[in-house]
Amino acid sequence: MKLLSLQAAILGSLMLLSCTHADKWAMMTKIGNEIATTSFPADTFNIKDFGAENSDPSFLNSTAINSAIEKCSEAGGGVVLVPKGTWLTGPVTLKSNVNLHIEDGAILLFSTDSTLYTPAVLTRWEGMDCYNTHPLIYAFEAKNIAITGKGTIDGQGSPKHWWWMNGRAEYGWKEGMISQHTGGRPKLLGYEQDQTPVDKRVFTLQDALRPHFIQFYKCNTVLVEDVTIKNSPFWVIHPLLTDNFILRGATIMSEGPNSDGCDPESCDHVLIEKCYFNTGDDCIAIKSGRNNDGRRWNIPSKNIIVRDCRMAAGHGGVVIGSEISGGYSNLFVENCGMDSPELLRVIRIKTSNCRGGIIENINVRNIKVGQCKEAVLHISLLYEPDEKCQRQFPPFVKNVTLENISSNASEYGVFIEGLNESTNISDITVNDCSFNGVEKGNFIKGAERVRFKNLLINGKQVKN
Repeated sequence: MKLLSLQAAILGSLMLLSCTHADKWAMMTKIGNEIATTSFPADTFNIKDFGAENSDPSFLNSTAINSAIEKCSEAGGGVVLVPKGTWLTGPVTLKSNVNLHIEDGAILLFSTDSTLYTPAVLTRWEGMDCYNTHPLIYAFEAKNIAITGKGTIDGQGSPKHWWWMNGRAEYGWKEGMISQHTGGRPKLLGYEQDQTPVDKRVFTLQDALRPHFIQFYKCNTVLVEDVTIKNSPFWVIHPLLTDNFILRGATIMSEGPNSDGCDPESCDHVLIEKCYFNTGDDCIAIKSGRNNDGRRWNIPSKNIIVRDCRMAAGHGGVVIGSEISGGYSNLFVENCGMDSPELLRVIRIKTSNCRGGIIENINVRNIKVGQCKEAVLHISLLYEPDEKCQRQFPPFVKNVTLENISSNASEYGVFIEGLNESTNISDITVNDCSFNGVEKGNFIKGAERVRFKNLLINGKQVKN
């Protein structure tokens, strides 16, 4: 079976190499057409009919909201309506065939009482399997679910609540307080390396592993549309082992630590379009598990489309990694605008000898960049070089194409740092691009077949 899998992977790579430019973008259209979409009965379940009330701002509506969701799902599905007004709640669990609709003018406000988000649930934290604090909104093995509406979902993350657990003073941590670095993170890293059974990896609030805001775990056919989501404790939207996922028209604003906007992990057939991101970490980060846990699952992310989005602050606009041990293939990014003095990179691929994985068939076109701090394209196989792992698994990055991208300010145009073996990064193509205001030109080390065609840096043609 392993030999057959290897043969299939080699055949797939050869097919990608033989694809024409038109073939690749035709593949994007095919993938988009294949994504299954949600559909719900018209029946509406208003949370007020289940005991929700907002006349007292301290009244907790968790029971009412979850009861409405339960009844809606049991009845065959429909819309659970959060009407205008501010509604305080604890954790919410979505069920199959439910559309949680946040009405225009409604605010779903999550309590900062951390004890409400217990007991722990099965999750994956930074690519490692465990039981951890309940995400603010969680769905497990649900089908045909949605979060929609023009209202706001506020996690109330701040230096006073959740963010301080990161362990940095700028986010509210003070000497003597617990943090993820002294609590759960090193413990979880040890569990991952030793492959401790997942049911033994149980974390509490004292471990300071902040919860995800919205997590869909082992779900299928999911829509998040139009809502404004802000102030996340940790990653904002985390589809995990979830196929047929659409994020459309959402506004995501969370400037706290590790506030990735959307992190599809081991997902297939994903569409992210017409969204706005302003985040404290990567705007979009594609993942497939970390180190031994990622290899144990061996489920890559694949077939992801990002289009017509706007990115402001963030460590990267569209990123692959760093928890990418299961591999990744077939990314299509087009017609996006990115611009902020706090945007570090436009397209970033980050992995290492601990993470491993094969990353291939990355296609980016028609991107307008105002400014970014570091590089338009950044590929590194030396991410977190001090990480300790028992065995090394060299990563591979191949078949990356950028075309028709303009930028006005950055430190580098293209920055590539590979391993000593140049074959680990190969077939990188930059066509018809113009990078202005570049301080240091390009930096390329440890890569082969890096090709420039009509690439202008500060108005001058760059040759291969």
